[in-house]
Amino acid sequence: MERPSIDELTLLHASVCQALGDPKRLNILYALYERPRHVSQLAADLAMPQPTVSRHLQMLRDRHLVVAQREGATVIYYLAEPRVIEVLDTMRHILRDSLARQSGLVNMEN
Repeated sequence: MERPSIDELTLLHASVCQALGDPKRLNILYALYERPRHVSQLAADLAMPQPTVSRHLQMLRDRHLVVAQREGATVIYYLAEPRVIEVLDTMRHILRDSLARQSGLVNMEN
């Protein structure tokens, strides 16, 4: 794969990376990966105030990572791109490996 242009990287950062820059939004993405839900369900399941969940959902919708579908009087939120969870899981593995290496270095220094 060729190296991306700075324009593409800037767009990636603005569109995706900023949306992933908050742990609450990551938690919402994982919850929607489990199953679609409406905002009240998400708020209850994640123990977060409903206005907070709504605000984070709006950002995720604006970045096209979450889609909303009206079902009667209710709006159900879905994960738009399940591959984002694969990316997040890969990043979590990198973090674990990095922390393990760091721990090994700390132990080697003592």
